[in-house]
Amino acid sequence: MPRASVAARSPNAAAALARRLGPGPFACVFLFVSPEADLAGLAHSLPAAFGATPVIGCTTAGEITGAGYAEGEIVAVALPSRLFAAAPMLIPDLGRIEAQALIGQLIRDRQALARARPGWEGEFAFLMVDGLSVREDELTSALARGLGPVPLFGGSAGDGTRFQATFILHRGEILQNAAVVTLVRTAARVRVFSLDHLRPTEARMVVTEADPARRIVRGINAEPAAREYARILGKDPGQLTTFTFAAHPVVVRIGGTHHVRAIQQVDANGDLVFFSAIDEGVVLTLAEPQDMAAHLADALAALQGQGPAPAILACDCILRRLEALEKQKTGELSALLRAHGVVGFSTYGEQVNSMHVNQTMTGVAIYPPDSP
Repeated sequence: MPRASVAARSPNAAAALARRLGPGPFACVFLFVSPEADLAGLAHSLPAAFGATPVIGCTTAGEITGAGYAEGEIVAVALPSRLFAAAPMLIPDLGRIEAQALIGQLIRDRQALARARPGWEGEFAFLMVDGLSVREDELTSALARGLGPVPLFGGSAGDGTRFQATFILHRGEILQNAAVVTLVRTAARVRVFSLDHLRPTEARMVVTEADPARRIVRGINAEPAAREYARILGKDPGQLTTFTFAAHPVVVRIGGTHHVRAIQQVDANGDLVFFSAIDEGVVLTLAEPQDMAAHLADALAALQGQGPAPAILACDCILRRLEALEKQKTGELSALLRAHGVVGFSTYGEQVNSMHVNQTMTGVAIYPPDSP
């Protein structure tokens, strides 16, 4: 799986990436673009650099290059046509998700890939979605119904730590409130995964007032949300920061498994803004992080197993990056990512199958075709 990276402000970045990826041919190319980049200039130059190859991308909250965690980069990942076939599908308006049309198109695209490559059995779907759209939950639910047994993973586009504007790239066009899901069929063995290093505690709280459409919680335990969350942590509301939310996440129990419902920020009025779906009556459990580096080392070793090392494309939550920074683990985590061939980007949320989640690393491990 060829990959390359250049500084976000490099002149002729698209041409440089194309040279570094090699001649191809490629089924598609994914770009993970720092918000520092000239996105309009990059988009304009893609056809000249990549020709007819589909190029899909998004802005990031940080990048993962061949050297580990990075900022201010553009990362390119290519899927060679000799091993991969791809069908990117644009969802242009997340304000109008037409579930039945999506399901039908996914079924047709999957059937077309199967006819084109009947001897290839590996399948996955990769989603890139506007990270400020507040539509990921509805979208993943609809996509899952069309994908059937095909595993999906993905990430919500980022804007560093600004949370102001996030963008999707699709064939030279810059889009907001949009998503692209790419169906992939491959001769390689693949494994979609999702991991986190969090352990639920006994501390629980109930959402008593919320605005689900905007992912806002106004009341917890019948008290103002930020004040009550801070009390449970033993902190003053004025001490709540993004680092606090990364270090003290809350989770919900769904189908016997805990999923993070990460807090994005505190509004000026004391409301809590979440990264993913939230509603009144939801029971939140405070979770405590385990050692990030030890957990990641074990998880990546398990993905490799006893055979050849896979190439790994990963969507890693911005809150993991912030926690690593706060705990001075960035260097250690970068070394692990580098050693295990992980590339990708930091997100405003991750998608796995029918779920939109937070504070995870979610991705696909792609193994050499002749590996066991």
